[in-house]
Amino acid sequence: MSRILLAEFLRARELEAAAQTAVRRKTRVLDAFAPFPLDGMAALIGVSPSRIRVVMFIAGAAVAAMAYGGEFYTAAIDYQYNSGGRPLQSWPAFMLVPFATGILGASIAGLATFLVQCGLPRLHHPLFDAAGFERASQDRFLLALAGPERDEERRREIDRLREAGAVAVQEVET
Repeated sequence: MSRILLAEFLRARELEAAAQTAVRRKTRVLDAFAPFPLDGMAALIGVSPSRIRVVMFIAGAAVAAMAYGGEFYTAAIDYQYNSGGRPLQSWPAFMLVPFATGILGASIAGLATFLVQCGLPRLHHPLFDAAGFERASQDRFLLALAGPERDEERRREIDRLREAGAVAVQEVET
């Protein structure tokens, strides 16, 4: 079982300063919770850039190619129907379905990738039970750090967070 140290701050700059010092000390910053976005916090936490656009492009192109291939196979190879001497493979007539299904495939892949990257659907996290956690969406700033294993290191980390301006520090077991 691991522990998370959850520090509560009154101001955003205190949270940012505590996160910066934690990163300098090589303490792992798990997450930060604030009522509004904080510039530069994603870099401190170590959030990697999203790959949703790449996945959406690949999935959309693949689904569109499969739809076009299916139309081509049925019209030009499997069931050749010569209507008025027109060519069997007339690509302008085949573009509507691949376009629409490509967009559908890209959107489904984007949603699935988003859910996987966010770790959803996770309906409950142990941090949600911490006292005062609901105030992170109102007027408090919370910093979640990976708690050290040894008690003396954990006490030192809690003291450092209090020196940085933390109003309260809680240990949450996950």
